[in-house]
Amino acid sequence: MGMSHDTGEFSVASIRRWWSELGKARYPEARRLYITSDSSGSNSATGRLYKVELQALANNRVIGSAWSHRASGLEIHVSHFPPGTSKWNPIEHLLFGPISINWRGQPLFTFATVVNYIANTTTKTGLTVHAVLDPREDATLAALNLERNDFHGNWNYVIKPQPRTAESA
Repeated sequence: MGMSHDTGEFSVASIRRWWSELGKARYPEARRLYITSDSSGSNSATGRLYKVELQALANNRVIGSAWSHRASGLEIHVSHFPPGTSKWNPIEHLLFGPISINWRGQPLFTFATVVNYIANTTTKTGLTVHAVLDPREDATLAALNLERNDFHGNWNYVIKPQPRTAESA
Protein backbone atom coordinates (compact mmCIF):
# COMPACT_ATOMS: atom_id res chain seq x y z
CA MET A 1 0.00 0.00 0.00
CA GLY A 2 1.37 3.38 -0.95
CA MET A 3 1.09 6.65 0.92
CA SER A 4 1.24 8.81 -2.18
CA HIS A 5 -0.77 8.83 -5.39
CA ASP A 6 -0.75 5.75 -7.60
CA THR A 7 2.09 5.87 -10.10
CA GLY A 8 3.78 3.49 -12.51
CA GLU A 9 6.78 3.66 -10.22
CA PHE A 10 4.72 2.49 -7.23
CA SER A 11 3.12 -0.34 -9.23
CA VAL A 12 6.47 -1.71 -10.30
CA ALA A 13 7.97 -1.13 -6.85
CA SER A 14 5.23 -3.43 -5.52
CA ILE A 15 6.11 -6.09 -8.10
CA ARG A 16 9.81 -5.65 -7.31
CA ARG A 17 9.16 -6.06 -3.59
CA TRP A 18 7.04 -9.19 -4.20
CA TRP A 19 9.78 -10.71 -6.36
CA SER A 20 12.53 -9.87 -3.86
CA GLU A 21 10.68 -11.02 -0.73
CA LEU A 22 8.48 -13.88 -1.97
CA GLY A 23 8.69 -14.72 -5.65
CA LYS A 24 12.41 -15.38 -5.98
CA ALA A 25 12.37 -17.94 -3.15
CA ARG A 26 9.16 -19.64 -4.33
CA TYR A 27 10.19 -19.77 -8.00
CA PRO A 28 14.01 -19.97 -8.02
CA GLU A 29 14.14 -21.35 -11.59
CA ALA A 30 11.88 -18.63 -13.03
CA ARG A 31 13.20 -16.73 -16.02
CA ARG A 32 9.91 -15.03 -16.98
CA LEU A 33 7.23 -13.13 -15.08
CA TYR A 34 3.66 -12.79 -16.37
CA ILE A 35 1.68 -9.73 -15.25
CA THR A 36 -1.95 -8.92 -15.96
CA SER A 37 -2.86 -5.25 -15.60
CA ASP A 38 -6.06 -3.32 -16.01
CA SER A 39 -6.24 -0.50 -18.52
CA SER A 40 -6.80 2.44 -16.24
CA GLY A 41 -4.56 4.45 -14.02
CA SER A 42 -0.81 4.34 -13.97
CA ASN A 43 -0.38 0.73 -15.02
CA SER A 44 -2.48 1.11 -18.16
CA ALA A 45 -1.34 0.07 -21.61
CA THR A 46 -0.54 3.72 -22.34
CA GLY A 47 1.36 4.33 -19.08
CA ARG A 48 4.87 5.30 -20.13
CA LEU A 49 6.43 5.39 -16.66
CA TYR A 50 5.00 1.92 -15.97
CA LYS A 51 6.82 0.53 -19.01
CA VAL A 52 10.05 2.36 -18.16
CA GLU A 53 9.97 0.94 -14.62
CA LEU A 54 9.17 -2.56 -15.92
CA GLN A 55 12.17 -2.27 -18.23
CA ALA A 56 14.34 -1.33 -15.25
CA LEU A 57 13.01 -4.35 -13.37
CA ALA A 58 13.81 -6.63 -16.31
CA ASN A 59 17.27 -5.05 -16.61
CA ASN A 60 17.93 -5.75 -12.93
CA ARG A 61 18.13 -2.03 -12.10
CA VAL A 62 16.12 0.41 -10.02
CA ILE A 63 15.17 3.73 -11.66
CA GLY A 64 13.96 6.60 -9.49
CA SER A 65 13.23 4.30 -6.58
CA ALA A 66 14.42 4.29 -2.99
CA TRP A 67 14.23 0.48 -2.66
CA SER A 68 17.56 -1.10 -1.82
CA HIS A 69 16.55 -4.51 -3.25
CA ARG A 70 18.13 -5.59 -6.49
CA ALA A 71 15.52 -6.22 -9.14
CA SER A 72 14.91 -9.39 -11.16
CA GLY A 73 16.65 -9.91 -14.47
CA LEU A 74 13.40 -11.57 -15.60
CA GLU A 75 11.74 -11.40 -18.99
CA ILE A 76 8.44 -9.68 -18.19
CA HIS A 77 5.28 -10.52 -20.14
CA VAL A 78 2.39 -8.07 -19.69
CA SER A 79 -1.24 -8.44 -20.75
CA HIS A 80 -3.68 -5.59 -20.19
CA PHE A 81 -7.38 -6.14 -19.74
CA PRO A 82 -9.30 -4.13 -22.36
CA PRO A 83 -10.62 -0.76 -21.15
CA GLY A 84 -13.70 -1.11 -18.97
CA THR A 85 -13.18 -4.81 -18.24
CA SER A 86 -11.08 -4.72 -15.09
CA LYS A 87 -14.12 -5.96 -13.18
CA TRP A 88 -13.33 -9.38 -14.68
CA ASN A 89 -9.81 -9.34 -13.25
CA PRO A 90 -9.70 -12.45 -11.03
CA ILE A 91 -7.80 -10.59 -8.30
CA GLU A 92 -10.84 -8.35 -7.82
CA HIS A 93 -12.96 -11.38 -6.90
CA LEU A 94 -10.36 -13.46 -5.09
CA LEU A 95 -8.75 -10.75 -2.98
CA PHE A 96 -10.76 -7.54 -2.67
CA GLY A 97 -13.96 -9.22 -1.43
CA PRO A 98 -12.28 -10.99 1.51
CA ILE A 99 -10.35 -7.82 2.39
CA SER A 100 -13.57 -5.79 2.42
CA ILE A 101 -15.25 -8.40 4.63
CA ASN A 102 -12.27 -8.40 6.99
CA TRP A 103 -12.37 -4.64 7.62
CA ARG A 104 -16.15 -4.27 7.37
CA GLY A 105 -17.44 -1.68 9.84
CA GLN A 106 -13.96 -0.79 11.13
CA PRO A 107 -12.65 2.79 11.14
CA LEU A 108 -9.68 3.06 8.77
CA PHE A 109 -8.00 6.15 10.19
CA THR A 110 -4.35 5.33 9.47
CA PHE A 111 -2.32 3.63 6.78
CA ALA A 112 -1.04 1.19 9.41
CA THR A 113 -4.62 0.15 10.25
CA VAL A 114 -5.45 -0.45 6.59
CA VAL A 115 -2.26 -2.48 6.00
CA ASN A 116 -2.93 -4.50 9.17
CA TYR A 117 -6.45 -5.44 8.03
CA ILE A 118 -5.22 -6.33 4.54
CA ALA A 119 -2.28 -8.39 5.85
CA ASN A 120 -4.52 -10.33 8.25
CA THR A 121 -7.03 -11.35 5.59
CA THR A 122 -7.45 -15.11 5.12
CA THR A 123 -10.09 -17.40 3.67
CA LYS A 124 -11.22 -20.99 4.34
CA THR A 125 -9.71 -22.00 0.99
CA GLY A 126 -6.22 -20.92 2.09
CA LEU A 127 -5.83 -17.38 0.81
CA THR A 128 -3.23 -15.45 2.77
CA VAL A 129 -2.26 -11.88 2.01
CA HIS A 130 1.12 -10.22 2.36
CA ALA A 131 0.88 -6.46 2.76
CA VAL A 132 3.36 -3.77 3.70
CA LEU A 133 3.30 0.00 3.65
CA ASP A 134 5.45 1.69 1.03
CA PRO A 135 6.84 4.51 3.19
CA ARG A 136 8.04 6.66 0.31
CA GLU A 137 6.29 9.97 -0.01
CA ASP A 138 6.01 11.56 -3.41
CA ALA A 139 9.21 13.66 -3.45
CA THR A 140 7.57 16.42 -5.46
CA LEU A 141 4.73 16.81 -2.97
CA ALA A 142 7.05 16.46 0.02
CA ALA A 143 9.05 19.45 -1.25
CA LEU A 144 5.99 21.74 -1.23
CA ASN A 145 5.53 24.34 1.46
CA LEU A 146 1.98 23.18 2.02
CA GLU A 147 -0.08 23.81 5.15
CA ARG A 148 -3.19 21.66 5.48
CA ASN A 149 -6.36 23.08 6.98
CA ASP A 150 -7.71 21.34 10.09
CA PHE A 151 -10.98 20.74 8.23
CA HIS A 152 -10.36 18.12 5.50
CA GLY A 153 -6.72 19.02 4.94
CA ASN A 154 -6.53 16.94 1.75
CA TRP A 155 -9.11 19.25 0.17
CA ASN A 156 -8.32 22.54 1.93
CA TYR A 157 -4.78 23.81 2.16
CA VAL A 158 -2.46 26.79 1.67
CA ILE A 159 0.68 26.74 -0.43
CA LYS A 160 3.10 29.32 0.90
CA PRO A 161 6.20 30.73 -0.80
CA GLN A 162 9.22 28.65 0.06
CA PRO A 163 11.96 30.29 2.10
CA ARG A 164 14.92 31.45 0.03
CA THR A 165 18.05 29.43 0.37
CA ALA A 166 21.63 30.33 -0.55
CA GLU A 167 21.23 28.20 -3.71
CA SER A 168 18.05 29.95 -4.85
CA ALA A 169 19.26 33.50 -4.07
